[in-house]
Amino acid sequence: VYLVESGGGLVQAGGSLRLSCVSSGHTFSNYAMTWFREAPGKGREVVAAISWSGNSTYYADSVKGRFTISKDNAKSTLFLQMNDLKPEDTAMYRCNADRDPPRSTLVGRFAWGPGTQVTVSS
Repeated sequence: VYLVESGGGLVQAGGSLRLSCVSSGHTFSNYAMTWFREAPGKGREVVAAISWSGNSTYYADSVKGRFTISKDNAKSTLFLQMNDLKPEDTAMYRCNADRDPPRSTLVGRFAWGPGTQVTVSS
């Protein structure tokens, strides 16, 4: 399984970014595709997750109303639209998958990709 993230960058507070994660080598049937982030000095946290069917999502409280997770199964691509970014969103973002349903306790079951760095300046 290969997971490759892209779309990060440096943005001012209030700005937007759209992250992408292309996967290969697994259909991820019955898996929740998940965005994680890890900031320096902090542990990895689940940012957002979407069920295999696409009918169920989970968002961390800190990003609700600002981030939107979506996916294109035909293109094996996961997205994270991030609006109204804040300095506390600064982190390395990575995608992975765990068994449904989407929830805060998801862990990555597959090899991690390189991630994409998001830096938000104040």
